[in-house]
Amino acid sequence: MKLELQGITKVFGPLVANDHIDLVVQPGEIHALLGENGAGKSTLMNVLYGLYDPDGGHILLDDERVTFKGPGDAVAAGIGMVHQHFMLVPVFTVAESVALGYEPAGAGGILKLDEARRRVREISDRFGFHVDPDALIEELPVGVQQRVEIIKALSRDAKVLILDEPTAVLTPQETDELIGIMGELKEAGTSIVFITHKLREVRAIADRITVIRRGKVVGEARPSSTETELASLMVGRSVSLTVQKELAQPGEARFRVEDLTVVAPNGTVLVDDVSFEVRSGEILCIAGVQGNGQTELAEVILGLQEADAGRLLLDGNDLRGRNVKQRLRSGIGFVPEDRSTDGVVASFTIAENLILDLYDTAPFASGISMHPTEVGANAEDRTQEFDVRYTSVQDPISTLSGGNAQKVVLAREMSRPLRLLVASQPTRGLDVGSIEFVHKRIVQERQNGTPVIIVSTELDEVLNLGDRIAVMYRGRIVGIVDVADGTVDRDVLGLMMAGVPLDEARTQAAEHHSVLGQADIEQEAP
Repeated sequence: MKLELQGITKVFGPLVANDHIDLVVQPGEIHALLGENGAGKSTLMNVLYGLYDPDGGHILLDDERVTFKGPGDAVAAGIGMVHQHFMLVPVFTVAESVALGYEPAGAGGILKLDEARRRVREISDRFGFHVDPDALIEELPVGVQQRVEIIKALSRDAKVLILDEPTAVLTPQETDELIGIMGELKEAGTSIVFITHKLREVRAIADRITVIRRGKVVGEARPSSTETELASLMVGRSVSLTVQKELAQPGEARFRVEDLTVVAPNGTVLVDDVSFEVRSGEILCIAGVQGNGQTELAEVILGLQEADAGRLLLDGNDLRGRNVKQRLRSGIGFVPEDRSTDGVVASFTIAENLILDLYDTAPFASGISMHPTEVGANAEDRTQEFDVRYTSVQDPISTLSGGNAQKVVLAREMSRPLRLLVASQPTRGLDVGSIEFVHKRIVQERQNGTPVIIVSTELDEVLNLGDRIAVMYRGRIVGIVDVADGTVDRDVLGLMMAGVPLDEARTQAAEHHSVLGQADIEQEAP
């Protein structure tokens, strides 16, 4: 099916999110949509999927103009969408999840789950998904859950499939499997719109690339373009995709985690006897697929959760018994994973959010009186430094895009003297230009002698920033690798993220590389 968007415009008050965007996706084509945070990519896809009504322009399918009043119309026309955050019910089976909303029913309205099971098996076998229709969603790995979302779309005869940041929660191996699946879908004639910020993946799978900046199409590119060229087109200037840093010269251990255990109310062990240390002038990155205890580990460090066992020592002082405010005042900078819940107060102004942990200290307050002039001046300085795009610092922070709100959190936490920096997903939602700036600031903290802990699911970020990398799986650290020794391998880290111990991961990766090398030799042989 050929998809064409002609002059699509979408306006929210004074903001023009999509400005006369043209896009053509040919049958059986993988078309990547690239753009910095707030560029309008997701808005455009929400218009296509019927979630938003366009304020201008037309949608054409096979050269016929169509109008969607909601997602149901889009699905009926052959458009499916896999959202970044899966739309699955944890207690349902795969078959029930696929049937939800389009339940096959027999006489008397009785649900025919056998029909849903048959459809799941048919699609799963056709594309090699290996999904059990009777498996519970909550018991499936995230990579398999994503396949269920794709099966759900294909079961409704999707001819155009929209994938919104599909690799955000996948290991490198699962990402490779998804790329293979996308290739099979393409061969079967399915058109795919692939939204991502990961330039490596775009170049690996896309047939064509459209770049959007500030609501407008600014150009098209081919997969043969370099990552640097694509990044420059996204942000309108040259950017560096590699972190420039000197070889670490770490000092003494400044922060220690000893035998830390966190147990959920239902008895599930979230953090399982974890121990590590971070030295001054060192960045320790904690890698792993989302949901393996990294969130709880970071929250325990700040005191948002209580540990059931173990100790946290900052410069030899035990943090147990200290509340969140006391830990912040002791010099801990904390960038939470979920900025909307833990990072900002939506109803407060941008200026107020920039002093949340210093609101009652000089120069922002004297006694019970705040000093609005100082608060405003601080906001102007910090927002300029961190390139926050806004109308007024006195506007509620809820008026900002997610990426700009993240910059506010980073500006607040990284603009004061620190003894420890803990940042979870620090660049989530940021464009490549902002990522470049944030990485420089993190390296600067390290150069200042601050011990730094970065929790990230972005493997490129981990490899770029980390002096050492600890990998977590099901609450435990399966291994810590030293970047300085030059033996860090993406495949090794990916296997560790799936729970394979370090030594075994190295063996498996070496065997894999050997097989690939032999295949190359055989292919080149006359």
